[in-house]
Amino acid sequence: MEGRRADAMERLENIKYHPAGSAALRAAFPATVPVLTGYLCLGMAYGLLMAANGYGPLWSTLMSAIGFGGSMQYVAITLLVTVFDPLQAFLLAVMVNARHMFYGLAMLDKYKGLGKLRPFLIYVLSDETFSLVSTLEPPVGVARRDFYFWISLLDYVYWVAATALGGLLGSLLIFDTTGMDFALTALFVVLFLEQWKKRENRPAGVIGLACAAVSLAVLGPDRLVIPAMALVLAALLGGRKRLCT
Repeated sequence: MEGRRADAMERLENIKYHPAGSAALRAAFPATVPVLTGYLCLGMAYGLLMAANGYGPLWSTLMSAIGFGGSMQYVAITLLVTVFDPLQAFLLAVMVNARHMFYGLAMLDKYKGLGKLRPFLIYVLSDETFSLVSTLEPPVGVARRDFYFWISLLDYVYWVAATALGGLLGSLLIFDTTGMDFALTALFVVLFLEQWKKRENRPAGVIGLACAAVSLAVLGPDRLVIPAMALVLAALLGGRKRLCT
């Protein structure tokens, strides 16, 4: 009996620490299927919009593979086709992606001790990957680093592949893309409504709406994004103690 138990424990340890094994991939893939469906739509829309503005599939693929900015990539399309203002582009990128500062702080414990994989996991951390990694634990027999690696890699590949597909279709087919850039706005509206269902999240939602309304009223629709994001960041940081109680 003791011998069989020792053999079973040894096999379990071998599976658990097998680097990036198939068990980790099988465990991670089902969790990423919702991300796949979402990225397929949003990524293809991004590739199509890039093609419609004169940037072929190579450019959209490189932008996704290197920049991997999600919502900022949509914003960057406007920056690419208008007179370039480096300061505005920098501030806009910082404000749009400021949420990643909070993501990073929240992931310190999760990514602690992951060795050489840690820089890659930090690089490909997105909203959807954060949602999965922050809430899921690897099943028994799957190493934590391998489980997080496959979730992150799969989500990254989904986005890059979807934008490449959209860029390819956009270069082959010609059709009206008016309104397609609203896909990302629609996604954030849905996310907002989902968060609004939880009573504890509503104060933060009200703060966001109020800051956007003030910026719109004072600066107009063409200049509201950066000030609104700055106001939201300042309000959330200033009221974090009350919001977290």
